[in-house]
Amino acid sequence: MAHNEYIRYLHTRTFTALKRLVRLDLADCNLFNIPDRIFIELPALQELLCFQNNFRRIPGAIRGMENLTHVYLERNKIEAVAYNSLQGLTRLKYLNLQDNRINVIHDQAFQDCQKMEYLYLNDNLLNDLPENSFDGLRHLKMLNLGGNFLRNVSNTWFRDLVELEVLYLDRNRVNYIEEGAFENLTSLVSLHLNSNNLTTLPFSIFQPVYFLGRLYLFRNPWECDCRLEWLKEWMENYRLVRDIPCVSPSSVAGIDLADVLFDRSPEGYCLDPVELNVTSYSPTPTEEPHSTTESKFSSLISKLLLQEGLPEEVANTTEALTNTTLLDRLGDEVSSGVGEYAISCSFHLLALITAQAAMVLQSK
Repeated sequence: MAHNEYIRYLHTRTFTALKRLVRLDLADCNLFNIPDRIFIELPALQELLCFQNNFRRIPGAIRGMENLTHVYLERNKIEAVAYNSLQGLTRLKYLNLQDNRINVIHDQAFQDCQKMEYLYLNDNLLNDLPENSFDGLRHLKMLNLGGNFLRNVSNTWFRDLVELEVLYLDRNRVNYIEEGAFENLTSLVSLHLNSNNLTTLPFSIFQPVYFLGRLYLFRNPWECDCRLEWLKEWMENYRLVRDIPCVSPSSVAGIDLADVLFDRSPEGYCLDPVELNVTSYSPTPTEEPHSTTESKFSSLISKLLLQEGLPEEVANTTEALTNTTLLDRLGDEVSSGVGEYAISCSFHLLALITAQAAMVLQSK
C-alpha cells in the first residue's frame, strides 16, 4: 500500500482478518490520520512504517500495541509527543520521529518504552526538554537530538542512559553545557557537539574520563584561551578530537587548536595566546615597524636612480636596499676592482642623489 498518493483515508476494518501480519507499510501516502481502532485485530504486528505522510500527531491507533518493536513516523507534520502517545508500547525498540515539527515533549512521554534502543528526534523544533524526558530508558543505545533549537544541555536529561553509546547534539544552538550532563553516560563512545554556539568547554564536563571514542566539536566559535588547554592536551594524547579551528583571540583566529601554543608565567599560570603573541608577529609600541625613515629614504633613492636613467640592474634595487645601504653596494664595487674614476663618479652621483632626496623629504 506504500507510495500511493491517492490513499487519504483508511476504514476501521481495512485490515480485518490479518491476524498474522508482522509488517505493515503505509509510507509515502497522503494520510492525515488513521482510525484509533484500525490495528486492534493485528496482534502480531511488529513493524509499522508510516513515514512521509501528513500526520499532525502520533496516531492513537498504536497505543497498547505491545508487540510493536519498530515504528517509523519520520517526515510527517507531528507537533508534539504527548504523555500518552506511546502508552503501552512495552516492547518498542526503535522509534523514528525525525524531520517533523515537534516543539514539545511532555513529561514521561517515553515512560512505557523501557526497552527502547534507538530514538530519533532530530530535525524538529525543540528548544527545551523536560528534566525527566528520558528517565527509565536504561537500554537506549542511540539518541539523536541534532538539528533542533536547544540552547543548553541539562544535567538531568541523560541521567538514566547508562547504556547509551551514541549521542547527537549537533546542529543546535547550544552555548552552555551543565556540569555533570554526561556524568552517567558510562557506555558512551561517540558524542556529536559540532555546529553549535560553544565558545569553551570546561574540563569538569568530561569527568570522569572513562568514555568516548569520538568527540565531534567542529563548526563552533571556539575561544582558544587557557580554558581549552586541557582539550589541546587531550587531542595530543588520545587523538579522539579533530578539527577545532579557533575564532578568538584574534592572534590565533583561523588556527586549529592543535597548533596553538600555550606557555607558563614565572608563577606557573597558563598564558593565553593573546598574551604570548606567538602565533603572529606585530610590532610592539616601542618597536619601529618595517616602514621606517630609512626604508622611505631608500625608496626615494631608488626612484631618483630611475629618473637618472641608470641601467636596469642598478635601477631595480628596492628589494636589495631593505638589507644593505647604497654605501655598502658602492663599497662592494670598490673591492671588486673598479677604477678611481668610477669611484669618483659614484660618490659624486651619491652626493647628488642624497641632496635631491633631502629636498624631497623636506618638502614632505
